[in-house]
Order: sequence, then C-alpha cells, then structure tokens
Amino acid sequence: MRKAYIYKGFERFWHWTQASLIIFLALTGFEVHGTFHIFGFEMAARFHRVASWMLIVLVVFAIFWHIVTGEWRQYIPTTKKLKDQILYYSFGMFKGEKHPTKKTELSKMNPLQRLVYLAFKLILVPLTVISGILYMFHKTFDQNNMVVIEDVSLGSVAFWHTLGGFLLMIFLIVHVYMTTTGHTPTSNIKAMITGYEELEDEDEEKENNNTEDIKL
Repeated sequence: MRKAYIYKGFERFWHWTQASLIIFLALTGFEVHGTFHIFGFEMAARFHRVASWMLIVLVVFAIFWHIVTGEWRQYIPTTKKLKDQILYYSFGMFKGEKHPTKKTELSKMNPLQRLVYLAFKLILVPLTVISGILYMFHKTFDQNNMVVIEDVSLGSVAFWHTLGGFLLMIFLIVHVYMTTTGHTPTSNIKAMITGYEELEDEDEEKENNNTEDIKL
C-alpha cells in the first residue's frame, strides 16, 4: 500500500461543512414541521433560513472550485465496470471479493459513485434549494409581481421541498454506510479528514499479476 494525497483542503472543508449544514437544515426543518421541539418554531425557522443561505453560498464556491481546478471531471459518468461495481456492492463485498475498480489521485470515484454524486449535484441539491427559495419568497413574489408563480401553489412548493429534504436524509444515511466499505470501516472517513488515503501500489499489483500469470 502507498499513501496518496487524494482530497484537497477546500474539498474536505466543503464536504464537512455541507454535511453539517444539511444535517442542521434537516433538524430545523423537521421542527418547523412540528416533528419535535428544540429551538422553538420562530428560532427554528430563523436558523433554517440562515443555514439555507450559508449552504447556497457554499454551493456557489464549490461550483467555482470544481470548474477552476478541473475536479468536475471526476463526475463524468461512465458505464465501464458499472455492472461489476453494482454486483460488488450487492454481493461481492460480503463474500470478500476484490474491489472491481481502483481509486487513484486522478480517479477518486468508481462508476456507480459518479452517477450517484452527479445526480446529487444536478438533481437533488437544485430541487431542494430552488423549492426552498420559492417557499421562502412565495408571498413576496406574489405581492411585488417579481415572478409569475400563480400556477404553483405554496402547498406544491412545500411538497417538493419536503421531498428533497427526505431524499437528502436518505442519501446521507446511505453515504455514511458506504464510507464503511473501504479497506477498513474508518479508512474513508479518515481520508476525508486528513486528505491522505492508502492506495494499492501499482508496482506491487503488476508484480502480483505477473506472478499469477507465471503460475497459470
């Protein structure tokens, strides 16, 4: 194994800050819906609005960072070994089989992760953010005629925003579980904290493959 610098400083900051904001937004959002009582309705609603703007600012900076650094290429979807990856997560890893794809500094995500994270960024986050903005300013839009949304009821906007919130929670739970499927249950989390991750050495892998070929 060799230690490689996989996750850059801003990438780690963005990851943990985004996760914290999403959890806090879920907490305050559920309280606004009356699920439980912690801050009180007015404070929960105020905290929810502030955290939502913080998340939007973070998303804007993250988009800019991905474009400038070229990290957006990490999310380009591919079908190569996609079926193998799905089978590995479904059955292979429980049988101790070898991971079908190899992580490198230039390719951090496997084919399935690329599709899931791309959908997260292009569908799930925009759905939740846009519906949240419409929900927040629905009355303002109507009063000032800034945006024509007469055909979109407040109840409909609330439904889509709540759906986005539930989907974000499901994604977060699955994401946390999937972090335990690395070399050790905590290796992926540790890598996102330090930036460094232990990867399989290419020279050693080639040597092992050559040895297997000789035996055959």
